Amino acid sequence: MNPKITPEHLKRDAIVYVRQSTMGQVLEHTESQRRQYALVESARSMGFAGVTTIDDDLGRSGSGLVDRPGFQRLVASVCTGSVGAVFCIEASRLARNGRDWHHLIDLCALVGTLVVDPDGVYEPRLTCSFLS
Repeated sequence: MNPKITPEHLKRDAIVYVRQSTMGQVLEHTESQRRQYALVESARSMGFAGVTTIDDDLGRSGSGLVDRPGFQRLVASVCTGSVGAVFCIEASRLARNGRDWHHLIDLCALVGTLVVDPDGVYEPRLTCSFLS
């Protein structure tokens, strides 16, 4: 097990955030969807018993011009303190725009939520976490 994942994190749920920016990607890039949905099993294999998938934003741009109910649901869930980790395919593109990404990472740091992608486990409370 990764040492950044503590028993406290595992007491809470994991969220898998699935997104693609356009309907064309949703229809044509099914491998990306498969990889994103496979993160559910990754979360379980790391010890998270409760895993929720949020995929409301499939086909919605993260440009800031389109409402993203899934991202709003993700942020609201993190804010409750009930989320131990957010799983995504690429942490640096989790929110799709810098302002939303920084806001989410700040909230994760505030409540002790990890961010996990296939490259690593990131602890937002440690400022160098996303640099390694």
